Amino acid sequence: MAATAGILRLANRNLLLGPQLMTRPFVASGLAHRNRLQAAPTTQFHTSPRSLAALASSHWNAERVLVLGMLGIFPLAYFVHNPAIDYGVAAAVVLHGHWGFEQILTDYIHGPLLPRLSKLGLYAASVLAFAGLCFFNYNDVGITKAISMVWHDL
Repeated sequence: MAATAGILRLANRNLLLGPQLMTRPFVASGLAHRNRLQAAPTTQFHTSPRSLAALASSHWNAERVLVLGMLGIFPLAYFVHNPAIDYGVAAAVVLHGHWGFEQILTDYIHGPLLPRLSKLGLYAASVLAFAGLCFFNYNDVGITKAISMVWHDL
């Protein structure tokens, strides 16, 4: 079944994006203009470069890998208080939040200048958040131990 789907996907890509369709007029019309045939007017269209499509796909895959990693590291962080786990939690939380807010900004903030400024602010906030968590991990008990101390005091 998977092989059939792969063959159909390849056939559709070659049929729709083949060089014959993209470079020549698709249909020649029989419009006679002064006793000669003219090609039908065609509309030029462009496809996205493969690198952009691959980038979006790999970003989606990276988000899924990060979420699956967070599902494993959070229970581990409850039982193991280790600096490596602390820095892993800090990186995962900041990266997950950054990607989430980036999608919100992309979807809801429009205009010529405002999206650039908002993304610049997001990058600054993400760097400051990661630096703050790393500072806390290095100079204090660490994220996992601090959360454990808060839960035990309740």
